[in-house]
Amino acid sequence: MKTHKPAVQPQQPVIFLKGKRVILRPLSENDVSQLTRWINDPQVRQFIKNSVPLNESAERNWVQSLEKRSQTDIVLGIEVKGKLIGNIGLHRIDWKHRIATTGAIIGEKEYWGKGFGTDAKMALLNYAFNDLNLRKLVSHVYAFNERSLAYSLHCGYRVEGRLRRHRFVNGRYWDEIILGLFKSDWLPYWRKYQGS
Repeated sequence: MKTHKPAVQPQQPVIFLKGKRVILRPLSENDVSQLTRWINDPQVRQFIKNSVPLNESAERNWVQSLEKRSQTDIVLGIEVKGKLIGNIGLHRIDWKHRIATTGAIIGEKEYWGKGFGTDAKMALLNYAFNDLNLRKLVSHVYAFNERSLAYSLHCGYRVEGRLRRHRFVNGRYWDEIILGLFKSDWLPYWRKYQGS
């Protein structure tokens, strides 16, 4: 009598949030090599506060620490058609005041400027406002990062202030722009985005 092996089912992707073009999912240790490559890439690193080399051990420790910090930091991978292209998160969540800081990185440079960051941000904002009941979100952008500033404004953020000559990047001091977003200001952008 022949025995039949059960057909191997393709592994279903893990999906925490879904945008129009991206999925947002928890990071895992399988992502450490990519994260390490991005965080050390000068073209990517210039947009974030890290300025020292980080190895896979440091990135692995960071990924592992996310579970312990899940009440104050929610970080998700941005995936397009099964490929991890970046990460996005809510940081320093303050449940009393219902505020948090948002941040994102698209590490795969061929995906820059193509709307994937906006899609990921809109999915994250919907989660922050409509699932977590946060009241206000804040983001920080270096003045030379015009792409990040434009996409934040496109998602409804407003400029709230500027820390003059605050960050030293690429041989000079740059302003750091402080952006803020309330749910009431975001909702018209969300409705327009859903209809597009």
